[in-house]
Amino acid sequence: MNAVPPRELRTQRLLLRAPSVAQAAAVCDYQRRNSAHFAPWDPPYPPDFLELEATALRLAQGEAAFAAGTTWRYWFSLKEDPERIVGQAQLSQPSRGPFQNVILGYSLDQAAQGQGLMREALRALLDLAFGPVLDLHRIQAAVRPDNHRSRAVLQALGFVQEGLSRRYLFIDGAWRDHEVWALLNPHWPDGRAPRC
Repeated sequence: MNAVPPRELRTQRLLLRAPSVAQAAAVCDYQRRNSAHFAPWDPPYPPDFLELEATALRLAQGEAAFAAGTTWRYWFSLKEDPERIVGQAQLSQPSRGPFQNVILGYSLDQAAQGQGLMREALRALLDLAFGPVLDLHRIQAAVRPDNHRSRAVLQALGFVQEGLSRRYLFIDGAWRDHEVWALLNPHWPDGRAPRC
């Protein structure tokens, strides 16, 4: 993919920034603060996952992936406190040709939940995905059936549950089922041919 989205997005309350090694301390702090909260929903972490050096390496890899167009991750913070990361959201595994699809993933600080921040951040990513830079037809997300908050966010954004992937990912010590949710670009007519 040749499209390069902006490295920074702004919403009413949020500042969303592409990965940078300069964010290592803030991202490491975010992951440490929320490691127990994320454990039921995330794959197992490597032993050094919460260390600053490993975080800096992942951010460097994230910078390269952003530039290469394989994953567009944004770490976000409140505008009033830009150095404290409160969440992340990414569009990954873009597929062009007849599919025109991308995978959506996200996480939010436990202390920031219930304020509509994730919906606000994801709306910015949906606008990016369906706008002129990426111009995708479809966004897909996978969520565990028991992750009620995540399901509610997807529903509020207009995603539709399309099915169930059985034993989809190894999470929290076992192979877990995930629901498949998708949102179609409302500006993409049925007869429009995909770009290559």
